Formats: sequence, C-alpha cells, structure tokens
Amino acid sequence: MNHTQPNLLNPKLPSSNKEVLFAGQLYGSAQGLLLAKAAQQHDGPLLVITDDMNSAHRLELEAKFFLGEDKRPVLHFPDWETLPYDTFSPHQDIVSERLETLHQLPDFKQGLLMVPIATLMQRIAPRAFLEGNTLILKTGDQFDIESWRMKLEKAGYRNVSQVMEHGEFTVRGAIIDLYPMGSKLPYRIDLFDDEIDTLRTFDPETQRSIDTIDNIQLLPAREFPMTEDGIQLFRQQFRRHFEGDPQRSFIYREVSDGNVPGGIEFYLPLFFEETNSLLDYLPDNTLIVSVADPHVGAERYWQEISDRYRNHRVNPERPLLEPQHVFIPVEELFSRFKSYQRLQLQSFEHQDKAGHINYGSGMPPQLTMNVRKDKPCEALQQFIDQFKGRILFAAESAGRRETLLDLLRQHDIKCQPVSNWDAFIQSNDALTITVAPLEQGLLLGNENLAVIAETQLFGQQVMQRRRRSRKKRDTDAIIRNLAELSVGDAVVHEDHGVGRYLGLQTLDIGDVTAEYVTLEYAKGDKLYVPVASLDLISRYSGAAPELAPLHKLGTGQWEKARKRAAEKARDVAAELLDIYARRAANKKQPMGMPDEDYAAFAAAFPFEPTPDQQDAIDAVIKDMLSEQPMDRLVCGDVGFGKTEVAM
Repeated sequence: MNHTQPNLLNPKLPSSNKEVLFAGQLYGSAQGLLLAKAAQQHDGPLLVITDDMNSAHRLELEAKFFLGEDKRPVLHFPDWETLPYDTFSPHQDIVSERLETLHQLPDFKQGLLMVPIATLMQRIAPRAFLEGNTLILKTGDQFDIESWRMKLEKAGYRNVSQVMEHGEFTVRGAIIDLYPMGSKLPYRIDLFDDEIDTLRTFDPETQRSIDTIDNIQLLPAREFPMTEDGIQLFRQQFRRHFEGDPQRSFIYREVSDGNVPGGIEFYLPLFFEETNSLLDYLPDNTLIVSVADPHVGAERYWQEISDRYRNHRVNPERPLLEPQHVFIPVEELFSRFKSYQRLQLQSFEHQDKAGHINYGSGMPPQLTMNVRKDKPCEALQQFIDQFKGRILFAAESAGRRETLLDLLRQHDIKCQPVSNWDAFIQSNDALTITVAPLEQGLLLGNENLAVIAETQLFGQQVMQRRRRSRKKRDTDAIIRNLAELSVGDAVVHEDHGVGRYLGLQTLDIGDVTAEYVTLEYAKGDKLYVPVASLDLISRYSGAAPELAPLHKLGTGQWEKARKRAAEKARDVAAELLDIYARRAANKKQPMGMPDEDYAAFAAAFPFEPTPDQQDAIDAVIKDMLSEQPMDRLVCGDVGFGKTEVAM
C-alpha cells in the first residue's frame, strides 16, 4: 500500500502527454473536489468523461461548488437523449445547449467540460460550420425584414405565431420576436423604418419585456446546414452511400424539399465533406479525465449501436448509414486519447505501484437523524465528538439551510453560516453550514475536513435528474411532429376550428409539389394545411376525441364559438373578481413554520417530488403561513405521480 497519502487539495497531475495517472480512494464527493483543484492547477482545459449524463451532472455540481469563488467555466455537452438511429429528433433545448457549448469551445482555455462517453462517440459538425454561421445583430443596424426572414429560415429557425422555444421567430409588423439557440431568453427587435431601434429580452410566458441590450448573437438552429448548398451536398452523398433509386427514401425526399424529418441527426455526416469529434474543438494541452472505466461504457454503447443497425437497416424508406460513419469506433477514439495527458479516477484503493495514487478519502458516514428516538442526533453528535477537524454541513437550498440550522440548534449543535467552500477553508469555526447541491458528503482525514450532505442526515433519496428546466406552460396540446398524430385524431386549427386529421397528402399547386396535412370538417369538407404551418394545429382537448364536434368551413361557426367563449370568460372573470375581493377582506390566524417533525417526515420520503407535487407542497405551506384563508384543492392522480392544484 502507498503509505504517503497525497493532499487532495493539491493533487498530482500528469506531467506529459505520455503519462497516465490513476487516482484511487475517492469516495463521496472527493472526485468533484479533485476535478476542481485539477482545473485550477492545469494550464489547459479538462475533458471529463463519465459513464452517463447523471454522473456528468453530479460532477458538474460538485466541481462548481468546490471551485468556490473561482469563476473558470464548467461546461457540459449534453447527449441527444435518443437511441442510436432513432426516428425522433432531440428536443430543441438540448440542441441549443450543444450549440452554445460548441460555440464557446474555441476560446475555452481553462475550465471543465463534462461529457458522457456515448456522447463523445458521436461525429459532430466541423468547427468551420459554427464559425461561418453565427450572426450578430446590433442596435442601429439596417434590418430588412424579408431578407432576414429568409436568413432565419435557412438557418433552421421556425416561423411561428408566438415565440416560446429555442429556434423560433415571429414577425408582427415592425416587431420581430426571436429565440436564438444558446440564449436563456428570447429577444424582441423593434424597428424604426428599416433600422433596429431597440433590442430587448422578454419573458416567453408573460410576453413582457425585461432588459434592453446592445446586440444579439445568433447561432444556427441545427447542428447541420439546411441551405441550398447543404441540401445539394446531402443529396450527392446520399446517392454515394446508398444504392438504388433515392426517391424511394422518405429521408431523401423530405430533405430535398427543404423539410427536416425526425431522426435526421443520424444522417448528419451527409451534410459535410468531413465531420469532427469533440476532441477537435479542444486544444492540445487538454487533460483527459476518465471517471471509472469509460472503455467498458464505450464497448457497451458500440454494441447497442451495432444491434440497432442490424435490426433496422433493411428499410428503403429510411436506409441507415453504417455505424462508423455516424459514430467514432471505440478503438479509434481511445487511440486518440494517447495524444493527451490522462488521469483516471476511481473510488476503490489502487495497488501500490508506479502511476497509481490513493488519496485516502474516507467513506462518508451515514448519520441518520430519527426524531422518534430520545436522542435524534446521537449518531451525528458522536461523529462530531470523535472527528478531530472542521465540519461543513451542506444544505440543498437556502430554505433547507435555515430548517437544518433550527433543527441542529434544538439539539445544541451550533453552526456558523459560510458563503461557499473557500469561506469554509479560510474559516476557523469547527462547525459551519452552507448551501451546496451535493448528493454525497466528503471525509478527508489527512486534511481534517469533513462535509456532511443532507442525504447523510435524512436518508438517501431516489434522485430524478432533470436535464432541462421545466416549462411553466402546458405543452400537452402542442404538436411538434407529425409522428405525434394518428389518422382520425381530433385537432383544432387556429383559424378554422375543430377538424379530424386524415394524414399527409402530396399536391401539385402552381407547378410546386408539396406535402399538406389533410383535415376533415363537417359535411366532409377538406382543409389542406402546408406542413410548414403545423404550428397552427393543436390537439383537441374537449370531450372524447371520437365525440369531437366538427365545425363547418366557411360559415363563421368557429369565429362565433370563439366570440361566445371570450364573452363567457369575461363574465366568469368579473364574477371571480367579486368573489376574491370579498375573500381578501377575511383574515385567519396564520400557522407557524413546520417543525423538525415535519422536516424529518419530508426527508424520509423515498422519492424526489415531481415538479407539480413540489409546487403543491410549497403553495399549501405558503397558504398556511398567510393571514388569508386557504382557497385551494389538492387532487392527486394515484399511481401516475401527477398532482394538480386547483384554486
């Protein structure tokens, strides 16, 4: 065994591209601490390769916390979250995150980049694609609406009635709303004649402006070009890869017509003369850090790719590119790693030999608090008495920190709040507490430091990682892809009312051949909607779909129904205003904050609440603390994890 334990606050790193170091005994959040310190010491970026997205997300949170006040970037390159050769495309938010990360990498000199091994195996667009397709808009610039409409559509942006998601834009007179890829908020462009007067961010939910800005950076809406040149190259390479009549392929026909079919990402190499890997975006002094053994995960993913290729390749409508054209083979990828400095992290103890370092971090102890016992904090108190060093408690949020502080004070355990990890290191207090999203604690015996996460006190919860932030609006009625519709489904057209979906139909209109969505209305009338106007159609959410009342075309029935609904809505609104005005005049005795029994009860719940459930819990507690009488009904759909809150 290696008896000289190195300091995890000052880890040893490879000194040359030929050196590979193995770091062991990294338990709890010790891997995140090592990554943070390595990022501060290494003179280049760190590429951190994990088994999956959950591990990448966990390490990202840990590294950000242990970096403290150090503001060097911690980036992630998300997975598409689709199966190999899937017929569905990734969500626009995922594409936005990927494009934003790729855009930042050319200037990425130091910091951390987290990526799962399966994502690293994807062939991606070359660097020149992003560099040549990024546009800048500034106040005072000349802005021709029609010219920019064509530019945005060629860049892959969708013209919609109201901007809600990445990759969308709308034009309303002299106002253009635009949600660029990689942007946290959409932008509103106000024109004065043909010049940009103001640029403002706005809230897509309320449509209210937020801040005024000077310029906008526009990334392409997709990871491949849908320009005339891009489509032409796709057609040429498609014919080169696949024998027979290309017109038999749905993919070929759709792209040739300028459409983007689901699953087109697995034909990405056909849009470029050559593709890149993520490594091509990084400098030569990159330190590759592997968590666990990525070779095992890579072999497993390549087997999944091969199996799906064999099972789905015989389909003339959707012929598949061979795996090596879409993904980087395992041996090819790992042979490229040899050109970089490498560090491999493990939790177990390594054998005592050259290139293997055991950092000696201990397994974080389980210190479960049980309020039903006479001494609820007995295990925690024993640990504090026996540990000869300083301890930091990590709460998941500011509210949880205050609850935990109150709980500890009641048992004579007094902690001093600190702002971050750096403040803890510099502090002389034996017991401190901070806000940190840590799933696991940390025990550094050699440095006499310990971090106690909430999971050690209240039990391990099932963590349900959510890659994207939850949208506040209800998107159930929105149709994003024709694959979501079945023949016979009831739908609502924004201008013509309730009809029934009959499928796609190809029509020749004005010497132009295009595909149309066919809708049937009352008395068998047909409405043909261009596929490009799919945003005008939504699902019918009234009675059972088979009982949907079909409207008549050309009779004004739909407009009358909308007018009646608006009038009724105004009547109901007036009635509600009167009711709530009278209720607001009433008062009740507010209840106190939930005590430690409630905190222990909530922490013992073995699953993380869904967003709707957490909203319901927070709303009920807020009502209980208020002087206003509670006016809320909580309805649970048992077995499906749904919770609705009615007011």
